[in-house]
Amino acid sequence: MTMHGEAPGLRGKATPVALVPRVNIQAFCELPRTAEDVRAAFADRRMARAHGTVITGGIPAAIRLYQTQSTPNLLIVESDAPRDELLTNLASLAEVCQPDTKVVVIGHMNDVILYRELIRQGVSEYIVAPIAPLHLVETIASLYRNDKAAPVGRVIAFLGARGGTGSSTIAHNCAWEIARAVDIETTIFDLDLAYGTAALNFNIDASGGILEAISQPERVDSLLLDRLLTKLGQKLSLLAGPGGVDKDFAVEAHAVETILTAMRATVPIVVVDLPNLWAPWVKFTLQHADQIVLTAEPDLASLRNAKALFDMFTVSRPNDPLPNLVLNKVGVPKRPEIPAADFAKAVGTNVAASIPFDPLSFGTALNNGRMLLDATPKVKAAEAIRKLAHDFGGDKPARPVATTSSVLKKLLALGKK
Repeated sequence: MTMHGEAPGLRGKATPVALVPRVNIQAFCELPRTAEDVRAAFADRRMARAHGTVITGGIPAAIRLYQTQSTPNLLIVESDAPRDELLTNLASLAEVCQPDTKVVVIGHMNDVILYRELIRQGVSEYIVAPIAPLHLVETIASLYRNDKAAPVGRVIAFLGARGGTGSSTIAHNCAWEIARAVDIETTIFDLDLAYGTAALNFNIDASGGILEAISQPERVDSLLLDRLLTKLGQKLSLLAGPGGVDKDFAVEAHAVETILTAMRATVPIVVVDLPNLWAPWVKFTLQHADQIVLTAEPDLASLRNAKALFDMFTVSRPNDPLPNLVLNKVGVPKRPEIPAADFAKAVGTNVAASIPFDPLSFGTALNNGRMLLDATPKVKAAEAIRKLAHDFGGDKPARPVATTSSVLKKLLALGKK
């Protein structure tokens, strides 16, 4: 049984949730608060492919409607009725529904006996109100994933608040540490196609196979990705940009989405290194990432841009954690700087990491094609990045739990009792 308190916090740690497929969903709510929460779930970025409708009136309204029209792929019904009345109402609903419709019941009783009876009769899930929108999205997504499906990987997108903040360097070091120390398979997706530095930072000659994937996204699958990826270690790989300003790069949001979807199905963590430019596909990648890392320097230009991005994401990603704010190059000699506390207060968040200015350590690592955490692991800058990487690493994603299907076939049997 799922209760509101068990759902991930709206602004807590990022939770990888699969995208909901193209299904038709209708929700019949009794209380205005529940209807509001369901609408918030339907507006979530992971529900973009699905079509959701909220109707008031609960189960009686659903029975009346489906006497004259077919049922959707997924039916969500709210009821505050006692156990016996709820079971009777569901039996009546089953008589007017197609047998392949899935059912989620939102109830108001934390009743284990009721939960077991509903599951025994074939209801996909029973949720105790009030509901958390993101948890409802996660519940819906789980209904369309079988027990053999690959775990859902987490996408962490790195962006600089302005050029030269060191976002790429931090992204690469975090990915290296997650793969090496946290022991989680990680892929770096270098989307800075013209000036990408991932291959340079790791001292390799990457193929730039990303162009093949971006130009023909319909061909992207696990086999193609395996061919295009460059291994950087036992659990770290890279999909590198080709580099070069003599080429024109046309990137479409759907191509990035296709590649990331394929990656999420094959690797637990995908670190996306985004260029410092504003384009529809960059915005799309940020909007649909599980976590965003915004790297800024403690100056006015970074503050202005960071504030604008945070304000936008607060509205457009209501069910996701706020971006992680990283202050880099802190303590440049003779440079006036905005104190971290003032910077964070102006943006409206906390500083996830404050990385001191250390050109010698970073320069030495870069010139030798090594990560800072490998070349000079004990300097303060390395310690700050290491902590950041471990915060992102978290636990290895668990496989989703298998869910019951063909719900209303079993509910029909209940109605005949």
